[in-house]
Amino acid sequence: MRAAVLRNGHMIYRDDVPEPIPEPGQVLVGVRSCGICGTDLHFADHGADMLALTDQITGDSGGVHVDLSRDVFMGHEFSAEVLEAGPDTETYPPGTPVTSIPVLLSANGIEPILTSNSTIGGYAERMLLSAPLLLPIPNGLDLKHAALTEPMAVGLHAVNKSNIAPGETALVLGCGPIGLAIIATLAARGIETIVASDFSLKRRELAGTMGAHQTLDPAQGSPFDTIKPAVVFEAVGVPGIIDDVMLRARPGTRLVVAGVCMQADTVHPFFAIAKEISVQFVLAYHPDEFADSLRAIAEGDIDATPLITGEVGLDAVGQAFDELAEPEQHCKILVSP
Repeated sequence: MRAAVLRNGHMIYRDDVPEPIPEPGQVLVGVRSCGICGTDLHFADHGADMLALTDQITGDSGGVHVDLSRDVFMGHEFSAEVLEAGPDTETYPPGTPVTSIPVLLSANGIEPILTSNSTIGGYAERMLLSAPLLLPIPNGLDLKHAALTEPMAVGLHAVNKSNIAPGETALVLGCGPIGLAIIATLAARGIETIVASDFSLKRRELAGTMGAHQTLDPAQGSPFDTIKPAVVFEAVGVPGIIDDVMLRARPGTRLVVAGVCMQADTVHPFFAIAKEISVQFVLAYHPDEFADSLRAIAEGDIDATPLITGEVGLDAVGQAFDELAEPEQHCKILVSP
């Protein structure tokens, strides 16, 4: 079977991956589309650091034992079609378009479909999914668009955690895929003033397309010189951003941190203390938010199409990883096996 795998920090094409065989409760699916996520890019560049930091939290890498000296399977933003059910497994008929939260239930327990030496992800022709977790893709939704369910769910979760209310102004710092997903969710929720900030002209334009009412170039001055938001969404993930927000934000601001910063950062707690700023870090989403995200895309509440700026086959995933380092060129590249 064909797949793209991470090897020594680079995505490599293989045509000799063993076919996955479904166990009871599992379903073999044919991958139709899989988005390249910022988490994948982070892991390619900082895999050892990510595993080490996770190990500090849990003591066992969160149950994710990844050997970076071996090939690593990735790809967790996928749409697929049912091919075959495992033994004694009831599921949807073959040919049914489906997606799922990226988790595989097996005899070994719960296996994240994220980074693994054995659990195949969406950068492959075929993969295994859990029958109880399958969601049929409704309304004849294009499977390329359905693959955006996962990143849109991340944005939905961040907005839900913010408790933003009608009449409040939102500022989104960083207009990569997650920042854009946050903007789209805010717009669908009817937030009247959504401001987006990014150095990239292309991404500011995408922010406007996804629903931002105003876009700002931070090279021309701090966004806080222009607006005084009630809620700030940080979707940049570089050192210094959180501290700068706490310094410049107005009293009572709610800061939601969705950006993944891989370096140690320094903040001045006094800034937040003096202004009673609330800081909420967020990760991923709940299963019901994943389902809500799929419904919103399928019913047209959110048009995620503008996020797609490229499409490649399995043999060009490595090149796509390199191209995504340039924000003026791409936002979301889909892999179509």
